[in-house]
Amino acid sequence: MQEEALPAQGEAEGGEYEREPVPENRTKGWKSFIGMYAGEHAAGTEFMIGPLFVAHGVSAFDVLVGLLVGNLLAVLSWTFLCAPIAVKKRLTLYFQLEKICGVRLVELYNLANGVLFCFLAGAMISVSATAVGIPFNMPMPGLNDMYPNSIGWIIAVFAVGAVISIVAAYGYDTVAHIANIAAPWMVLVFLACGVAALPELGIYSLGDFYAIAKEKVWTGVPVEGQSQFTFLHVMFFAWFCNLAMHIGMSDLSIFRFAKKARMGLASGAGMYLGHYMAWIAAGLLYAIQLNADRTDTAVAPGPMAWKIAGMTGIICVIVAGWTTANPTIYRAGLAFQGIRPKWSRFKVTMAAGLVATLGACFPALVMKLLDFVALYGLILMPMGAIIFMDHYFSARFGLHEYYAEKARIVFNWAAGLTWFVTLALCVALNKFAGVEIFFLALPGWFIAAILYIALSKFYQKSITLEGAVS
Repeated sequence: MQEEALPAQGEAEGGEYEREPVPENRTKGWKSFIGMYAGEHAAGTEFMIGPLFVAHGVSAFDVLVGLLVGNLLAVLSWTFLCAPIAVKKRLTLYFQLEKICGVRLVELYNLANGVLFCFLAGAMISVSATAVGIPFNMPMPGLNDMYPNSIGWIIAVFAVGAVISIVAAYGYDTVAHIANIAAPWMVLVFLACGVAALPELGIYSLGDFYAIAKEKVWTGVPVEGQSQFTFLHVMFFAWFCNLAMHIGMSDLSIFRFAKKARMGLASGAGMYLGHYMAWIAAGLLYAIQLNADRTDTAVAPGPMAWKIAGMTGIICVIVAGWTTANPTIYRAGLAFQGIRPKWSRFKVTMAAGLVATLGACFPALVMKLLDFVALYGLILMPMGAIIFMDHYFSARFGLHEYYAEKARIVFNWAAGLTWFVTLALCVALNKFAGVEIFFLALPGWFIAAILYIALSKFYQKSITLEGAVS
């Protein structure tokens, strides 16, 4: 392997500390993380995912209990897998991977990560755009639309995308500040929409809720053309929809600012206000639409919120997409800057926002959100396993932590093969064993963990810490 030194640690740009540990005097308390997670996860995706559970025929028991368990597993993953490493090292995900994997492998990972983040942010820009277009009677994209259906749609997408990109480019403090302003109001609007939907469905008391919900909302019967979801689908989706952030370790970049690892529990604000209450509220809105017209199966967040909450609903959808896309574009900017550390983070983040906005022009990105979220988490998951094993188990197995940095190599083949082989085996499990994409990440994580240790035992013997092949 050709020898190449890692780039020297430079001064932190704009206080973001992309290539050095966050100093203790810049760490943040509970308020910052609770606001950010509540704002990010009681957000645009909720207007899509909640209705899609209804469309897939989830039963009332499966959705209420499955979300309870799955979200708890997600909170525990942030608290006990991601946050402790983040607080211990206080480095971005990308700089840690550079030390483990080498700059060339991380460039490939950062490219994949940044593009996936851009597309996720693009889906949320689309969500906000469905609300922006309502006052102008803009025709909404249909469930099966692939391409933009009007000039008005493109204008709305670019208007939303421009605002979101500028906020994200100003860095973590601005992103967290916007989230703290928006989150309390937005959570209340989600709750108000859910409560307002109840009488529309014939629910006038808590005692009525479960019986009518089984009959009119989560009926256990999927919309025509949609697959049937079960308790396990709901539980695993709630756990793994943010797989890239917790088990995949992307939120090392966020929790490196945390004073204590226990602040990973702040993710519960997002899981139970967003991925529980808001998904249920959005499902109720979609059920009203279906009960009014069984042929109206389109999922358009703006019109759904408009029908039940008027102008407040429109504003909520706009802000909900915004607070999800903001930190996602921020993460994308960090990923792209990891490829070329000398690039301006502000300019790179603006470029990421442009990519996200271009993607948002295509409605299929948001209409296939469940599959995309599962795929994006699966692609990034092996690197999270590598970071976990490198941190906790390198010394136990006689291996070197941060091997690429110490051996001065640019491509750690133990890590690279772990990533590629794990994904190949997951594809095989899907194609030949029939394991659905929602369930692949759990076996995939253990495959990656075992592969990385096994391959490192062999690879680290062949490369000395001076970078020479023995």
